Amino acid sequence: MKKTITIILLSFSILSVEAQIEKLAGPKLGITMVQSGSLSSILRKDVSMFSDDVRQEWTGSAGKYGAVMSQYGYQWETRFSDGGNVTGIVEWIALVGGMEKGMFLPSLSSTVGLRNSKGIEFTVGPELSLGGIAMLIGAGYNFKFGKLNVPVSITYSPSQNRTYNEEAESAVYGWVDGDFDVDGTWIDGYEDMNDVIIEYKDATSITHPTGARISVMVGFNLSK
Repeated sequence: MKKTITIILLSFSILSVEAQIEKLAGPKLGITMVQSGSLSSILRKDVSMFSDDVRQEWTGSAGKYGAVMSQYGYQWETRFSDGGNVTGIVEWIALVGGMEKGMFLPSLSSTVGLRNSKGIEFTVGPELSLGGIAMLIGAGYNFKFGKLNVPVSITYSPSQNRTYNEEAESAVYGWVDGDFDVDGTWIDGYEDMNDVIIEYKDATSITHPTGARISVMVGFNLSK
C-alpha cells in the first residue's frame, strides 16, 4: 500500500513539474553567409559535393570567395528554471540549406542558454552538419504576439580546419610480348624493360578551412 501511495505521489510530482515547463515549436527560416572555404566552394559550384576536388589543391576561384545560402527547417524549444527575470531555454533546430541552389545540406544543432524578461537571449551549443561538428554561438530577441513567439537570432559558427590525407601511389607501364593458350593461360612472354615507365605519387596531407558562418534566422513558435 505504501509503495502504491509513493508511486502515485511521485507521478503527481513529475506531472506538476512537467506542467511548469513550457514547450514551443514551429518553423524556422533565414539566410547564412559563408566565409571563403570548402563549403563556399561547394555552394559556388567551384567543386562538386563529395568530390576529390575538395581534397586536392584548389585551382581558379575555388576556396577564394564566400557564398550565401538559404536555410529552412523546424525548431523545438523548451523553457525551464523560470526565475521571472531570467528563463533557461533549450533549443533543437533541424535545418536544410542550399535548396535554392539545388543542394541538400542538412544540419542539426542543440543549444542551451538564457532569456531575460525583455526577450533578449544568448545560446551556445554543438551543431552537426556534413562538414562535421562545430560550436554554435547565438544571440537574439524574442517578439511575443499573444501566444505566438517570433524569435529573431544571429548565430556564429567558427571555421574548422579539415585535413585530407592521400596515400602514396605507384604505377608501372611497359610493353609485354607473349601469348595465351586456348584456355587463356599465359604461356610465354617478357617485359621489355627499355620501355617500362614507373610513376610515383608521394603521400600528401592537405588542410582546407570550412569557412566561418553567420546566420540570420526567424522562427514562428506556438506552445505545444
